[in-house]
Amino acid sequence: MFKHILLPTDGTELSEEAIKKAVAFAKSVGARISGFHAIQEYSPVLASESFGYFDPATVELFEKNAEAYARNCLSFIEKSAQEAGVDCDCSFETSPQVYEGIIKAAQDNDCDLIWMASHGRRGITGLLVGSETSKVLTHSKIPVLVYR
Repeated sequence: MFKHILLPTDGTELSEEAIKKAVAFAKSVGARISGFHAIQEYSPVLASESFGYFDPATVELFEKNAEAYARNCLSFIEKSAQEAGVDCDCSFETSPQVYEGIIKAAQDNDCDLIWMASHGRRGITGLLVGSETSKVLTHSKIPVLVYR
């Protein structure tokens, strides 16, 4: 049924639980996994007197730390897949919106399922913080399995 699963991660404990279940599922159906971490673009503009600028040192530090965090998140997927004997490749990419990066990664990798965790934020918190999972569900043409 499903042969190639995109497994996005944000590095949280819930995400790691979803990874464990996705790897077990992939093994049971003979699917392969593409692990993915979306780095949101650095965007804080320091405005002063009606003009804005980016501090290059801050941007460079942000990018360096974001890449290190992405590699750390993806290492959990790689290790889990390797231990289970599931074919896996991992990547990360910077995207203006996390959900857009996830959908693009699924399309670019010809995935037939996106398996992702949901933190289950509801009410005002859900509206204010937003849900990447909800956005993926709303915009993706690829099936999405939500782990909670």
